[in-house]
Amino acid sequence: MSEPLKFTYSVDGDNFTSAGQASVQVKKVLRRLGLDPETIRRVSIAMYEGEINMVIHAGGGEAEVLIHEDCVEIILRDKGPGIADIEQAMQEGFSTAPDNIRSLGFGAGMGLPNMKRYTDDMQIESQVGVGTTITMRVNL
Repeated sequence: MSEPLKFTYSVDGDNFTSAGQASVQVKKVLRRLGLDPETIRRVSIAMYEGEINMVIHAGGGEAEVLIHEDCVEIILRDKGPGIADIEQAMQEGFSTAPDNIRSLGFGAGMGLPNMKRYTDDMQIESQVGVGTTITMRVNL
């Protein structure tokens, strides 16, 4: 089996206008590789939601994308406050986003549920005060 293609992106935590740039870059790569539009859409949505979460809650982070022969793997790492109750955070509509973020149209509590919905597997490792790592996989 060959080595996966690997791409790493930095997610700026103070900038909503740059949020989503990594998912746009990944979308371009997947198109060039000839992946089907539905797979590209699923990867793009999951990754975008993750980027927005890192901007809102964690002051940014890092996105790593590995393109394997059988799947696209997305690893999002941040050094934010961590998720105190992952089960609660996975509930549609639950959000800890402050009002100023909600007034921008973000923070509706759909980020994590959408990330799970558009991927074939999603694992969340989080430690309060340390940060969060989310690993998602979309099968090819």
